[in-house]
Amino acid sequence: MEKTHAVYSTKTKIVRLIIWLFLAFVAVITIFPVCYVIFGSFKDNKELLVGGSSILPSKWVFDNYVQAWKQANFATYTMNSVFLSLAVMLISLINASMAGYVFARKNFKGKELLYMLFVAFMFINVGSVSLRPLFELAVKLKMNKSLLAVAIISAGGGQATFIFLCRGFVNSVPKELDEAAKMDGCGFFRIYYQIILPMLKPILATIALLSFRQGWNEYILPLVFTMTNDKLRPLTVGVNMLKNAGDGTAAWNIMFAGATISIVPILIVYCCFSRFFMGGLEPTTDWPARLMEKFRKDFGDSL
Repeated sequence: MEKTHAVYSTKTKIVRLIIWLFLAFVAVITIFPVCYVIFGSFKDNKELLVGGSSILPSKWVFDNYVQAWKQANFATYTMNSVFLSLAVMLISLINASMAGYVFARKNFKGKELLYMLFVAFMFINVGSVSLRPLFELAVKLKMNKSLLAVAIISAGGGQATFIFLCRGFVNSVPKELDEAAKMDGCGFFRIYYQIILPMLKPILATIALLSFRQGWNEYILPLVFTMTNDKLRPLTVGVNMLKNAGDGTAAWNIMFAGATISIVPILIVYCCFSRFFMGGLEPTTDWPARLMEKFRKDFGDSL
């Protein structure tokens, strides 16, 4: 059987070339800072301060990693980061799935206005302006000495996007299944956790990975909340403190080594769950069949 090759016009070829060049440019400016930090972690601090034309170190210094591990309490900082990331992830999963289900299935007064406000917050970011009132509120609630307050505030930052995603997935589930479940005696919440929630696994996996990354990379909030208690610092804050490990000068080499170490756990998490992440972003075409199978398994052939 002869292979056929697509024939493109000159205009199409030029457009495709421009797209590829643009993607290559975006890839370079995205990857370059990461490569700079990784290769910089093997340089002597003097070489980093002086600079140079080569990104590769003139002399490979592996002792930077030893110094970074000794000078930073990586065990404690890592546990704090894991706790913060998991807390942000759990709060996001519970809140987004329940809110998305309510917005998709429940009718109540002011529903559309409330949802429009949620969607609007996807494009609004007040940044560090809100840090002071949030910190003062945490002090009044006596939550300023725990990472739980940081997790709650951090999780709130991405809820609008996560609720938007969950609502879209729930809307793709046929409402006839809800009606059939109600005929079998299922209430609103039972339909949620027994029918809807299992079908949200792809998007929940995506939300879990995004929210975990959000908690892991959080810097400003834990920096403010842990100023007086270094035992609560996550890796992002602890690694930045390594900059002051030098003798009178900023120890960029040690800080780069610490930053490289802190990148490893989140890369492992992504590699392990990347297929679930991509599955949550891809449209699913077999929803009705899967839902019918799930319903019949739980409630029999009521349909």
